Amino acid sequence: MDSSGINIFIAAHHTLSEADGWLRLAAPGESVMRTLNIVGVDTLIDCRETLRQALGD
Repeated sequence: MDSSGINIFIAAHHTLSEADGWLRLAAPGESVMRTLNIVGVDTLIDCRETLRQALGD
């Protein structure tokens, strides 16, 4: 994941938040999760281990 991917996630989060929606990532890979953690995006976007968890509460 590079800065373009990070910017897309941030823009999607802001757009969905303004529309009272939400964004969750299901089963992000280890390298993606590490990148999100380093730049702090994991504090904006909820990341879950499975699709079932992401679709649940």
